Amino acid sequence: MSQIEQSVEVDVPVTTAYNQWTQFEEFPEFMEGVERVEQLDDQRLHWVAEIAGQSREWYAKITEQKPDDRIAWAAEGEVGHGGAVTFHRLDDNRSKVMVQLDWKSDSFADKAADMLGIVESRLKGDLKRFKDFIESRGRETGAWRGEV
Repeated sequence: MSQIEQSVEVDVPVTTAYNQWTQFEEFPEFMEGVERVEQLDDQRLHWVAEIAGQSREWYAKITEQKPDDRIAWAAEGEVGHGGAVTFHRLDDNRSKVMVQLDWKSDSFADKAADMLGIVESRLKGDLKRFKDFIESRGRETGAWRGEV
């Protein structure tokens, strides 16, 4: 299993960054290859994405969620990945978003993508697009402040 870490500093308060990240159904706006995310309940998500040139679907469960601090998840079933995103206050109007992704490469295409750094590059690009998305808006599109 590979572990990838990437972070980005955003020019919005930590609460704004966190609130936007809780809007999972908007992930296709800034995550490459993500076609759709459906939030089924407070803890379960259904994902549809293109990964390594193949269409994939899976379910993920939010295992921990603390407002303005952390969201952790794990994929359910055969898909072997999970991770956490943490939110760090830098000052009143700046924050750092850090993603740790645990990625299990089963297929040849997944292993090749991992070895070539494609997964890490995609995550880096996703965070850059998240930065552009939230900074251009200046505010979140919604929020969920519950805890898991």
